[in-house]
Amino acid sequence: MRRGRRRLRPPNPYAAIPFATWEQLTEAVPDIVDVMVRYLEQIACILRPGSVHNTDQCLRAFATYLIQCHPQVRTVAAIGRPQIEGYKPWLLARPGQNKPTLAPATSAHRLGVLRMFFMRIDEWGWPEAPSRVPMFHGDIPVQDHALPKALDDPSASALLRAAQADRRQLIGLTVEVLLRTGLRVGEYCSLRSDAVVLIGDTYWLHVPVGKLHEDRYLPLHPHLVELIGAYRAAHVTPGHELLIPYENGRQLDRHAVTRFINKAGAAAGLGHINPHRLRHTLATQAINRGMSLEAIAAMLGHKSLDMTLVYARIANRTVAQEYFAVAAKVDALYTAPAQLPAEDLGPNMARLNREHHRLLGNGYCTRPTVMDCEYESICESCTFFQTSIAFRPALLAQRADACAKGQTRRAAIYDELITGLDTTEAS
Repeated sequence: MRRGRRRLRPPNPYAAIPFATWEQLTEAVPDIVDVMVRYLEQIACILRPGSVHNTDQCLRAFATYLIQCHPQVRTVAAIGRPQIEGYKPWLLARPGQNKPTLAPATSAHRLGVLRMFFMRIDEWGWPEAPSRVPMFHGDIPVQDHALPKALDDPSASALLRAAQADRRQLIGLTVEVLLRTGLRVGEYCSLRSDAVVLIGDTYWLHVPVGKLHEDRYLPLHPHLVELIGAYRAAHVTPGHELLIPYENGRQLDRHAVTRFINKAGAAAGLGHINPHRLRHTLATQAINRGMSLEAIAAMLGHKSLDMTLVYARIANRTVAQEYFAVAAKVDALYTAPAQLPAEDLGPNMARLNREHHRLLGNGYCTRPTVMDCEYESICESCTFFQTSIAFRPALLAQRADACAKGQTRRAAIYDELITGLDTTEAS
């Protein structure tokens, strides 16, 4: 059989080119750079340094695209739909950090940051802004809202054991603190030296203002207090401003924490683990064991219960309880009733089946139990119906009721039954 030729996608000539620096961009498009740099200075007054740095990268990406694909565009005011519509596929074709293309979430984020740039300079009335905002909400890809990926209990236990067995004290401490507190990796790296506080007879961990612009206190397990104290005694010089720095005193970062976790994960036979997954793991463990959503929200530092309810979707005990309560009833719809083979019936069971009678108000029904009856209210006309002289008063009353209602056919049935009883009695 002839095999068709494989059709190859033409390569993106700009995919491997890194983003230009501000110095390079200034030489090519100084007027665009001037607006973008002033914008960064403005948002630096209201956003955290990390957000400003991220916006810096997103704007340089778009400016790099402009000088490569639209060199005729020299000002921000000249940017329109053609440039935006060309930027989206250009961005999607760029390589990601560890993948051949950008992750959908990264692409959506960069487009969202760029749209916010155009919206803000338009709202601020900057004369350099385009005559209308060139980006719309529909330009931002809709993102999937997947459930948080938590480690199951055996995997979490294996990870912790592997981290504790590592010869480097900092690896065991990092994994255990994140698993037991649910800290964000940025919060963990920024803990101050006075973060461990004794209030009454309980140790608490003071988490400084972070992602959601508020600080909080977490109850700290006594075992963690011992681990932190042992690490600081061995590796941290007195007076150091951080609670858990590197052994050489430098501040940890998210990349180092990720390496620590994955070294322990590899020893435990697990795949790649993002630090945030340990936060999801603690929240899932807590809700599975009955901790209230309010307490979990306070522990994780959520501003709204809506942020915490996502964990209830993972382990909704009410849904599970109600499902299993009806599962047996649902199974009955699809499962044939169990019956013993005929040869397995003992003599007493066989005799009981033969002599089965269903008692009615005026007699007995001898229809076998395995047969359904389609006559629910006219048993007297059924060939399986039997009666006796003991039911004569009931039959007389039913005949009188039929006569009073003018039901001649029904009355005739009872007349025949009563006549048969009288004949049997006379004989």
